[in-house]
Amino acid sequence: MPNLQTHVPLPEYPFRISYQDHLLSLGSCFAEHIGQRLADHHFYSLLNPYGILYNPASIAQGLQRLLQDAPFQQSGLFEHQGLWHSFFHHGAFSHPGREEALAKINAAYRRAQGFLLTANRMVVTLGTARVFVYRSSGEVVANCHKMPGTAFERKRLSPRDVIATLEPVLYELKNRQPELEIIFTVSPVRHIRDGLMENQRSKATLLLAAAELCEQLPFAHYFPSYEIMMDELRDYRYYAPDMIHPSEVAVGLIWERFAQAFFDEDTRLLLQRIAKVIAASRHRPFHPASEPHQRFLRQQLEIIAQLERDFPFLNLSREREAFEGQLAGE
Repeated sequence: MPNLQTHVPLPEYPFRISYQDHLLSLGSCFAEHIGQRLADHHFYSLLNPYGILYNPASIAQGLQRLLQDAPFQQSGLFEHQGLWHSFFHHGAFSHPGREEALAKINAAYRRAQGFLLTANRMVVTLGTARVFVYRSSGEVVANCHKMPGTAFERKRLSPRDVIATLEPVLYELKNRQPELEIIFTVSPVRHIRDGLMENQRSKATLLLAAAELCEQLPFAHYFPSYEIMMDELRDYRYYAPDMIHPSEVAVGLIWERFAQAFFDEDTRLLLQRIAKVIAASRHRPFHPASEPHQRFLRQQLEIIAQLERDFPFLNLSREREAFEGQLAGE
């Protein structure tokens, strides 16, 4: 039977990702998929301290601000439709209370600022080359927060624009953290608000810019998540019902290729052991008080204890609490 799938070969990367590394993930909603899986499997990681960032200019702005001691001020927030927002942040940070919104924003900022001092691996996922420029300030915004379209100028960055906005801050990060390695990806999620042709032009811009950055920066590398989705998974069964976003199956397959590319054998084996514990913690029995299930819970707690003895950097408290909460009479 002929092979009905195009295989996307993975480059040979000069480094690996292990459980001792510190990983920062930034960018579009596809960064959330990879970053969340890293966090779920107990890698030491931080995901999108500004929320989802779609365009390269906002990613660069976010990184540059983390390199400065520049917490956000109340004057940088604005009220719209009953919520206080920041143009630097995703709507997940918006709040009906101005002080509450600011506190949430600065708590994430301070945490990310500290994390950046030790981060030696960074995943940057570019979503779109289209940007919204706020007419009143001339700044590119990370999110419009449903403000009137007339408040913004829309434009598409060129590959040269993308490179010019990202390259300086990436060099500065590398100077501060010599062990830093950066993984660029382009999100396979299509941005169709401006039409499919414009989406293709936008993605082409990002692909060209990412390729050039990886040629210019020896510490920057490209992982072909976009190509895997477009070629290996070229079938609508790999899409969510909206036919725009990758399905859970597709995300899982791309995650497997990511693990294949960046995890060594020891890391993969440890990940498999942790994944079994995670799956067991999510199991919901029909008879939780039964002796077989109680024995299962005690066995899982022993497995957790052994993992944490073997790998002192692991913290499986989330799973331990899930099992302990089901132990009868304890």
